[in-house]
Amino acid sequence: MGLNHKDPHLLKVIELTATLIGFPRQLGQHTGGFVITDGKLSDLCPIFHARMENRTNIEWNKDDIDALGFMKVDVLALGMLTCIRKAFDLVEKHYGKTLTLANIPQDDPKVYEMITAADTIGVFQIESRAQMSMLPRMKPTCFYDLVIEVAIVRPGPIQGDMVHPYIRRRNGEEAVDYPSDEIKSILERTLGVPLFQEQAMELAIVAAGFTPGEADLLRRTMATFKFNGMVSKFEHKLINGMTSRGYTEDYARRIFKQLEGFGSYGFPESHAASFALLVYVSCWLKFYYPEVFCAALLNSQPMGFYQPAQIVRNAREHGVKVLHPDVNLSQWDSILEPKQGNYFTVRLGFREINGIREEEMEKLVACRTQPYTAPHQICDAGVSVATMEKLANADAFRSMDLDRRRALWEVAALHDRPIQLMQGQPSESLYEPEVDLPTLRLSEHVVQDYATIGLSLKGHPLTFIRHTLDLLHIKTAKEANQTENKTVIKTAGLILIRQRPGTAKGVCFITLEDETGTTNLVVFPKLFDKYRKEIHHSKLLMVEGVVERAEVTHIIVRRIFNITKLLGDLTDIRNDKQPVLTLSRADEKAAPFIPMDKPLKSQQAEDVIHKGRNFR
Repeated sequence: MGLNHKDPHLLKVIELTATLIGFPRQLGQHTGGFVITDGKLSDLCPIFHARMENRTNIEWNKDDIDALGFMKVDVLALGMLTCIRKAFDLVEKHYGKTLTLANIPQDDPKVYEMITAADTIGVFQIESRAQMSMLPRMKPTCFYDLVIEVAIVRPGPIQGDMVHPYIRRRNGEEAVDYPSDEIKSILERTLGVPLFQEQAMELAIVAAGFTPGEADLLRRTMATFKFNGMVSKFEHKLINGMTSRGYTEDYARRIFKQLEGFGSYGFPESHAASFALLVYVSCWLKFYYPEVFCAALLNSQPMGFYQPAQIVRNAREHGVKVLHPDVNLSQWDSILEPKQGNYFTVRLGFREINGIREEEMEKLVACRTQPYTAPHQICDAGVSVATMEKLANADAFRSMDLDRRRALWEVAALHDRPIQLMQGQPSESLYEPEVDLPTLRLSEHVVQDYATIGLSLKGHPLTFIRHTLDLLHIKTAKEANQTENKTVIKTAGLILIRQRPGTAKGVCFITLEDETGTTNLVVFPKLFDKYRKEIHHSKLLMVEGVVERAEVTHIIVRRIFNITKLLGDLTDIRNDKQPVLTLSRADEKAAPFIPMDKPLKSQQAEDVIHKGRNFR
């Protein structure tokens, strides 16, 4: 990489960087926090005006006001609540049914079948790759299963070694034993594994002799268990308390290790139950009204795990017809048009087009009493030529029988229109000879679609290079997911997600997408270090690996290749950096993985600086 790992300035930078590990990322205001006091708050602590109008902040830290006994209430926003409200409105408008969170049928077996199949793209909480891997193993069949599902795929339960014991016990692979009836009464609903904060507090009181106040202190310190030095205090008290009451030391230490995992965030049961309700409602809407759910989800962005490209693709795979934005047919939000097949048709809204302002689109829609027949009519409605060029680039003039190239040509001519005193006079463009514009190839349309609206309804980029991939014996995602276990294969796709969660000990999880579906890759730490450059800088990635099939199929990667240059042939003018990547919001271009229990030291500089294997 051109860096000298012995350079004293570089060593100092690495040493100073190491001191920042574990610090808060930022100190900022809570967007929905309220402090409530008996008298005037300004008599008790200093208050200042925030940047937002009619909003004030207090100058003290949340921990300080907690120590002083001030009442603090945090009000959190959830994008899924907005999505569900919009979905209910669409169902009422198009199906004539009034839905609420209370009247949706509970414990629908078909909905749980969809959840067990991990068909959960777009739904609340259980749409991540980790959740999708867990769902076929959990096989939820009732509401409380969703409560556990929400709580168990968290850093706390994972680090506390709660996940695998629970799954083994749920599947009958491991016996559930309770050392006492009192512990059984606390842990029976979670098969002997403490998953919730309430259970941790009850265990501390019942099994270790904590007072209610000490148990509450345990709960409060869970969020900062590893950083405030109180871990040893609780360890001794918990283990000594349990052993003095007849529990074995091994069992006591196992319980403590599980509770220690809450330090990376353990869910309260009430919190998990509230989330599980939204999980079920969003899954029910997705199953019975996939077009409604798709439109509502698009109209609630940005939120969730996936980009509109994956949301639209998933809806189409479920039989929903989706149409392109159009100046004569679209609104700002995505809307539903008459049914084609079992479902209403989704018409994408102007909001999906990059760089478009809602105010201008409202003018366009307000003046659309009759269909527009020429681009200048839209200009007369108050839409700027620059915005019209973005509409043309997005291929939104099809209802005028203008493809994107012809539309751009027509819009460019609007710069020559006589205005003010000269308005109504013939334009110079009228005297220009008719130009026969070359036709764009379908692959070029697809690239332009990705560049302007982040997705394409005309095709997938890999469709146009599939012949080349076949020559390299590269399997499609569909073929890879159907290949027999332990088979060595090659597959390729556009990168959707790259993640190296702290609980995975440096393992990198990658999801690739092609025209047939997605493929899940597992890259172990040493291989990640070897192919770091390819993983971080590729758009189109090819891998060779071993198929690992259980409930979910993964490819255990052995070799990685950057084949992004194959995308250069999608356009007449070769471009190796085609704008066809739609990375998930969960994608991480992470720095080198550093376990929190092994802080970086300056002498580790040689390990931190990538050796650049391609430059030997």
